[in-house]
Amino acid sequence: MGGIDISVIGVFIAVVTGIGSYVLGRRMREKRMLKKREKDRVAAQANETRQVRRARERKERGD
Repeated sequence: MGGIDISVIGVFIAVVTGIGSYVLGRRMREKRMLKKREKDRVAAQANETRQVRRARERKERGD
């Protein structure tokens, strides 16, 4: 391989680093999507009429 010696330890470290990067990326993406959904929900509620808002609040309370 052109004078490059790839050891078992090096491959193991690369695999572990790759898996860690994947897991970290998934967690960060989940947090980002959760924040985006919450922001969209708040924006949608801000555009509700009073009648729609009160009906939603009654439904959430269970009345």
